[in-house]
Amino acid sequence: MDSLDLHTCFKEKRTILSTKTLSSSQKNLLLNANLQFVEYNAIKIEFLDFHSTKTILENAIITSKNSAKAILDKQIEITNCFCVGDKTAASLQENGYFVKETANYGSELGTVIAEKYREEKFSFFCGNKRRPELPSILKENKVDFEEIEVYKTSLNFRDFEQEFDGILFFSPSAVKSFTKENKLAGIPAFCIGKTTAAEAEKHTKKIITATKPSIENVIVQVVKYFKT
Repeated sequence: MDSLDLHTCFKEKRTILSTKTLSSSQKNLLLNANLQFVEYNAIKIEFLDFHSTKTILENAIITSKNSAKAILDKQIEITNCFCVGDKTAASLQENGYFVKETANYGSELGTVIAEKYREEKFSFFCGNKRRPELPSILKENKVDFEEIEVYKTSLNFRDFEQEFDGILFFSPSAVKSFTKENKLAGIPAFCIGKTTAAEAEKHTKKIITATKPSIENVIVQVVKYFKT
């Protein structure tokens, strides 16, 4: 079971909920802004035993750090990586993989592939709740790809009696998990990207979306919001 931690800075009473456990440096960004916070993992990740039809892959699409971790754990050989997110790309590059293209969103990466690499063949590593935009673009443009499910996402429901001044969301699934047992109406939702924001908009009008899809940028938006 996930631990539930309350970090208190006594100069302020505002309390933020993060739907993902943060790193020490990320926590410090909130603490240095005199913000209290609660953190928990709104989703659970289960890595699957998977197999590719090829031993060495020419082109692989990796859209999350979870997919990257699955690839690294299996030590899959890949010539060219096409990534969503700078951190996903960085985790692969740090382990010797060549990243040919990087985009902020799956739809953006799908468009790049369709425009520049339409004749290539791809392996798309993903989770069971992957977004539909990227594979839809590939299918529409007749790009040849195989989809390989490497991890499973499940929702981790938790009922909070405490009221929060803001909620940090890092995926649409996290929004679904939190709102299953809790109300979001009227509470500012700080979202990592547009797809997460679209899910949050079903529950609140107060949406603040990161200018860049990273955890740190979400926290920056939180700090800016409460400073003003």
